Amino acid sequence: MPTGQVLSDVLLDVHCVYQPFVDVDTGAVLAFEALMRGPEGTPLQSPIALLEAARAAGRLADLERASLLASLGDAARMSGGRPVTLFVNLEPSTLTQRLDVVLEALETRAQHVQLVVEITERALSEDLPGVLAGAERLRAAGCAIALDDVGVNPASLAFIPLLRPKVVKLDLKLLRTVKDPATVAVAGAVRAYAEEVGAEVVAEGIETPEDLTRALVLGATLGQGWLWSRGAREFPPSTFRPERFTPQPIGAALQKTPYALLDGKRRTRHAPKHLLAPLSTTLELMALEAAVPPVLLAAIEHVRHFQPSMLHRFADLAARLPFVAALGVDMPPEPAPGVRGAALHPRDPLASEWTVVVLGAHTSAALIARDLGDTGPDPDRQYEFVVTYDRALVTGAAHSMVGRLTG
Repeated sequence: MPTGQVLSDVLLDVHCVYQPFVDVDTGAVLAFEALMRGPEGTPLQSPIALLEAARAAGRLADLERASLLASLGDAARMSGGRPVTLFVNLEPSTLTQRLDVVLEALETRAQHVQLVVEITERALSEDLPGVLAGAERLRAAGCAIALDDVGVNPASLAFIPLLRPKVVKLDLKLLRTVKDPATVAVAGAVRAYAEEVGAEVVAEGIETPEDLTRALVLGATLGQGWLWSRGAREFPPSTFRPERFTPQPIGAALQKTPYALLDGKRRTRHAPKHLLAPLSTTLELMALEAAVPPVLLAAIEHVRHFQPSMLHRFADLAARLPFVAALGVDMPPEPAPGVRGAALHPRDPLASEWTVVVLGAHTSAALIARDLGDTGPDPDRQYEFVVTYDRALVTGAAHSMVGRLTG
């Protein structure tokens, strides 16, 4: 294990090599990924060894700062002033806990360098609210977001519409298992998302013309691999297509409530709570029966509505879905085993709404209701409500709730 001083010296010698992203239809080079390397000829030359050493020494953020500064400097100098798109990688803990390090480094970026930040798929399952908050701050700083290693865990496909990456990178193994139904399902979900929002799909590990054909079958628009380059200390001329890597902030949905997102554009109906409850449980059943498991988010006004029967249902949902959350006044951090809880302020408008969202690769549905504030027996209380399967509206409702999980 290197000492603190040795690691400090190593950080001064961190550099990157650059692997191109190639348009699979035209063969044009559109961008480059920075691949971190340690001092040549040392045990820390490998990026894996370097990351492990920095993590063990509590210096991971320092390593990421050094790598980011090195790649931004190279892109500014080696491109010869030509506009260039650069992809950089970010560890989950840096994104969610030390984003200040990244934002400070971004201040050194040259104007002709367009930046895309890659986030690994595992980051979403580790801290979904933190990753979404960090990604939105990066977008505000002018960075597009790429999601890496997609397909390692098919269940996490449900997170893609929540993160809304501009680039989706398919895991290496998918290129070797094109005929596997599970691979086809992953590729189909990614293709559907890409068509919906205009995202790019990257196939990694392309080494032969046959691999390139497999990438086309998977729906890739861009490719990476040894067929074109193993990575080099240079930025050869490339085709600058900035519109293909433009940041797309989530924006106002993070601050609004699901009901506010209706904005008077949807016809609402009135019904008592006891008639809406079956709609809620039907959405829960839809989530459980989905071929690709979705996420489920529920805003239920106050924790007192989280009755034992609901507690048991949500514990079962959390055991079988990638992510389940419940929001309400006085809601504890984990109201049921595996369920992420968020306590709403009593004056938060969401505290007077009842919303259940199911969102996944192929699933989108929501019950969005507002308490009309009448008194009387709880089952008879009236709500103004909408049931929707509109994917854009359902996604916005999900964003408005996940945005509150970081508070």
